[in-house]
Amino acid sequence: MAYRRPYRMAVVLALLPLVLAGVSASRAVGVEPPAADAAVERVIDHYLDAGLVERQTPPATQTADETLVRRLALDLIGRIPAAVEVRDYLADESPEKRAALVDRWLGSPEYVEHQATMFNAMIADGEGDLKTYLQAALAENRSWDQVFREIVLADRSGDAGRDAQDFLRRRVRDIDVLANDVSVAFFGVNITCAKCHDHPLVDDWKQDHFYGMKSFFSRTFETGGFVGEREYGQIKFTNTTGTEREAKLMFLTGVVIDEPQRDEPSKDERKREDERLKELAKKKEPPPPPEFSRRAQLVETALAEGQRAMFARAIVNRLWYQYFGQGLVMPLDQMHSANPSPHPELLDALADDLISHGYDLRRLVRGIVMSQAYSRDSRWEGDQRPDAEAFAVAQPKPLTPTQMARSMSLATADTESLASVDDADERAKRIASLAKTQNADLFEQPGVDFQISANEALLLSNSERIEKNYLSGGLVKQLAKIEDARELVTRAVWSVLSRAPSEEEIELLEGYVSTREDRREQACGQLVWALLASSEFRFNH
Repeated sequence: MAYRRPYRMAVVLALLPLVLAGVSASRAVGVEPPAADAAVERVIDHYLDAGLVERQTPPATQTADETLVRRLALDLIGRIPAAVEVRDYLADESPEKRAALVDRWLGSPEYVEHQATMFNAMIADGEGDLKTYLQAALAENRSWDQVFREIVLADRSGDAGRDAQDFLRRRVRDIDVLANDVSVAFFGVNITCAKCHDHPLVDDWKQDHFYGMKSFFSRTFETGGFVGEREYGQIKFTNTTGTEREAKLMFLTGVVIDEPQRDEPSKDERKREDERLKELAKKKEPPPPPEFSRRAQLVETALAEGQRAMFARAIVNRLWYQYFGQGLVMPLDQMHSANPSPHPELLDALADDLISHGYDLRRLVRGIVMSQAYSRDSRWEGDQRPDAEAFAVAQPKPLTPTQMARSMSLATADTESLASVDDADERAKRIASLAKTQNADLFEQPGVDFQISANEALLLSNSERIEKNYLSGGLVKQLAKIEDARELVTRAVWSVLSRAPSEEEIELLEGYVSTREDRREQACGQLVWALLASSEFRFNH
């Protein structure tokens, strides 16, 4: 149901002579690469446009404004825009309207709520709930290195610090899982394959790396709902030759950390320590911190100059995937030398920018969504669609359960009356209140190879919950009061799909409504249901 627009061949004609003449990709899009402190969006477009020149691939045209607003709303605040929000944007003639909209949504409570949900899925991966902590962190625009520090150290200072312990507390009973989950979430590498042997395909990952990472958490334990760390405890493992070795305290880059040597406690000393911990647990008090914390050593090493690029690149890649539907490195947990990025200069430039600006994630997100690469159309008019890694054309992204639930609630609410609310903040509050998160558990959490599940298909086909929650009030009742079929159809499409209907759609849907005048409200419900069940609604395109 989306529009088709003529392809902009001027881009091809402008770039083709440069390619044929052998001009470098960097010079094709600018005499010099962007300055170190250039806007993030300029950096993105410079390197991606350079890549398209090298590939001799023209980019898709910029998408229509109404599609861009929908894309931004889903990505930034986790719901479709209300029709009034789209119309206001279309009516705005300011050349800075996109920046104004992005900044308004980045500063909204809806942004914090949605990003906390997305980061909870990204970091916790369904194990535990960091959302309370993440909401506090994102509301303050807390730097990413600080978030990492608080989660790994299980910082107990303040309410948010106690909430941050959940990541470790949920995993501490299996240190192998804990070590790998930290590696995946914060460094973009899955090291499980190096547990039993050196990785057969990746020279980067040896058994020493797996057990080196495990050693950072080997002294971590849970007691009385608190995460603690002992002063003692060593990891030993048997290598592929059958030799038992003591694991070094080693980061993923191969850096080994020296630690003070101390004797293992006696049996009696351990017994007395266990008794002290039981007493503290009864009093609901945390165990005392160790003099030498291995977890603290992990944090300091990962953030040290010369090491921190790995940490920065991982979150850049995660956020890039969130907004583009394709990472700069795929799979997301395979960021190693045997799997290089097709855009290494861009990845490094964004990581460097993130570091130099204090790990400010909001700056990175703003730059991503302000780029021309982000706002390309998802339709491709050529013969063969380019590989996703070229970023020449937008990739449709399936909605997350929360996006789907909130969007369905807003799409089927009566939002037309909001057009008369002049105060922008008040209108935003009312729209947010209509976008309720209900029935989110009924929808699939999208992965890389997303498929609609049988349960979701049946849900949309014949569920009483869909009928009750979305098709029995709000929009449907308002539509049933509209006598003019064209007006009825137009309002329905605007409400659900965030755009005006085409003439072909109006003719088709008018015909359906006109044959059911004897059961008009039911017909309106069926019309809204058909729009909700469409692929156009299910995907962020």
